[in-house]
Order: sequence, then structure tokens, then C-alpha cells
Amino acid sequence: MKLAYYPGCSLHSSSKGYSDSFVAVCKKLGIELEEIPDWVCCGASSAHSVSHLLSLALPAHTLVQAEKMGLDMVAPCAACYQRAKFAEYEMLNNPEMKAKIEQVIEMEYKGKSRVLSVLEVLSMIEEDKIKAAVTRPLTGVKVACYYGCVLVRPPHICNVDDPENPTKMDRIVALLGGEPVDWPYKTECCGASHIFTMKDACLKLGRDILQVAKDAGADIIAVACPLCHVNLDMRQTQINKKFGTSFNIPVVYITELMADAMGIDTSDMFRRHFVPVEIKRQA
Repeated sequence: MKLAYYPGCSLHSSSKGYSDSFVAVCKKLGIELEEIPDWVCCGASSAHSVSHLLSLALPAHTLVQAEKMGLDMVAPCAACYQRAKFAEYEMLNNPEMKAKIEQVIEMEYKGKSRVLSVLEVLSMIEEDKIKAAVTRPLTGVKVACYYGCVLVRPPHICNVDDPENPTKMDRIVALLGGEPVDWPYKTECCGASHIFTMKDACLKLGRDILQVAKDAGADIIAVACPLCHVNLDMRQTQINKKFGTSFNIPVVYITELMADAMGIDTSDMFRRHFVPVEIKRQA
């Protein structure tokens, strides 16, 4: 399998561990990634608050570049994925908007490349192949798989098995030898970029997610979104200070968890985390 890789802004900066682990895991599983040339920022939450056309044209520019490569596009960042899916959906279903987008980006979109999330790509790999790559099983490690809201909504655009109770990440954890916990906050919102304008509300959302994960017996929280990671990892100290809690729950990208289970050196990835990451396996 070969895919056009769209790292977006965060995976080249604050979420480098996400990129490093994804690239390493793909290499281990025989997935070839080729970074899209001349990719641009997807606009994330900023563009669509300013201009609907701009919010579609930015990711469309990158999607057309992937199409020129003759490859489907994988966007690990949940925000990048959702913005690209919106652009793909509009261009496939709205001829008038497609024409406007093509005029802005000065390129034609033919609809030959799909937009995929990390979880979709990993779900395409044979289970036996993932199991065979595991050299350090996550025996006894209880993982709360946190999908957040962006990867699963709106369900008619995002390719998800169940918008209320998704299981793709849970199945991966089980293949790694870990124990995905049953908890009701899989798709609750962490506040995303509202942390900059509605800090108190977002800290409460983060507190609730961490508390429910803890109550479910989770040793670690797995995510697939840079914003979710920031709000639950970097903000954990602020949450403890504000609410008098004592959370110390590692928050890792699902690809980092995979890399660790596959014997890939994760020390450089984990050192970037604010909450120390220690994966305590049972003997």
C-alpha cells in the first residue's frame, strides 16, 4: 500500500511524535508514505470561521496534489482529516461549489483520490500482520481509547464505524495485547482550540474526560488528534491546579503505543510529553 502523506502543520512541529511514530509504524507494516509536495495548511478552525470557501479551498489544494500523485491521501491530524473530508464531500456532491473551489485553487479536481484517517488506514491492515509485528505486547495495560469529536462527526462525511461508540482504535489496542476499557467518554469534546478563548470551560471538559477514564481503570489514554493530546496532556497540570485533582495519566498517540509494542524506540517521542509516559506491562 502506498499513500500520499499530509502531515499538516502540527505533525511538523508540536506533534512531531505523532508523525515519527506513524511513519515508523507504517514502515514496519509495509505501508509506503510519500509526503505531498507543496501542501498547505488546512485552515483548521480558523479558516471556516472567516470564509466557507476558504475553508474548502485550502484542503482542496492539497487533495488535488495527492490526486496528481495518483494516491489516496492520509491525514493523521483529526482537524486536517475533517477539513479535507469536507472539501472532498463538497466537490463530489456540489458542482457549483466545486467550480468555485477550482477557480480559487486554479486546478481541477477529478475525484480520484480518497481522504483517509490514520484509523482507517490501520484498519485496512490484516490483523495477523499487526499481531506479527508486536514484540513487546501491552500485557495488562488498560487503555482508554479517546476518539474525540472531530474524527467521528458529522457521520455522513467522516468514515467511522459508529459515531457514538467507535471501535477501530479499541481493536488495534487489543491486537497489541492491551486491554481497551469500556468507558462512555470516547467521543466527548475536549474543547479543541476553544482553550484559547474559553479556557475555564475547556479545563472542565478535560477534567471530566480524565476523571471518567480514571474511574474506568485506565492506565493510559490513547488519542489520534493533536488538539486532544494537547488539552489532555499539556493541560493536565492546569486541570489539577484548578480543580484540586491529582491526575497523572499518560496521554499518547495510538501510533506511539503501536510503535512501543512493536519494539520501536519511543524514548524521543515520549520525552516530548508533559505527563511522563511509563507503560507498565504485566510480567
